[in-house]
Amino acid sequence: MTYAVRILPVAVRTIRKLPPEGKRRIEAVIELLADDPRPPAAKKLTARPEWRVRTGDYRVLYRIEDRVLTVVVVHAGHRRDVYER
Repeated sequence: MTYAVRILPVAVRTIRKLPPEGKRRIEAVIELLADDPRPPAAKKLTARPEWRVRTGDYRVLYRIEDRVLTVVVVHAGHRRDVYER
């Protein structure tokens, strides 16, 4: 079952500012989330409703809406910045 992927504006802005290597890594992960929103490398965050998937030094935080088959990318970026709120 394929999920629709929605990227919040704050995540889009962050991804645009990344170096080319970071953009490629994050875009590849986001594409894979459409087919499998819970890949083996993903982890459910304990204090938040989001999931996290790592790709090198970059992280993608997202929510899964199973009822409407949607993955919502909440934040993406370098690991030192992504968990700050």
